[in-house]
Amino acid sequence: MSASDIVLPVVIGAILFYGMVKKVDIYSVFVEGAMEGAKTAVKIFPYILAIIFAINLFIQSGAEDFIVRLITPVTSFIGFPPELLSLSIVKPLSGGGSLGVFQSILDNYGPDSYIGRSASVLMGSSETIFYTTAVYFGAVGIKNIRYTVKVGLIAHCASIFAALLVSRFLF
Repeated sequence: MSASDIVLPVVIGAILFYGMVKKVDIYSVFVEGAMEGAKTAVKIFPYILAIIFAINLFIQSGAEDFIVRLITPVTSFIGFPPELLSLSIVKPLSGGGSLGVFQSILDNYGPDSYIGRSASVLMGSSETIFYTTAVYFGAVGIKNIRYTVKVGLIAHCASIFAALLVSRFLF
């Protein structure tokens, strides 16, 4: 038995013990929190549905393949492997879609190749920008996202170049 096997039961026990010491009706507070969570889930569902629809439309329409073919000459010129373009495009849109692209990269090139390692670093250093923006802003009712997506995409570009540099110099 390792320490990680007892952490969760200890944390739950500590929370329950603290609630009993403070004389809190733990069950009713739990039920109230669960109801608020369900309300939040219902509130953000339209945002999640819209972003999933848009992502699937983008990928299934061939727009992603078109963009990859369009920018491959430029990225090849600067030393960006064209094999990573699909992952770089899909990652800000869809976590599940990017996992599929990532798996195909590992299947085709192997996890110990430069491309496999770069893809691994890219997966760990970037975020599903559009999905998280839709979920978090939808949860609190923010309609004007202002600079969030722009800054998120700039950060995504930085993570792409950092992934390539880290993979080239550390591996």
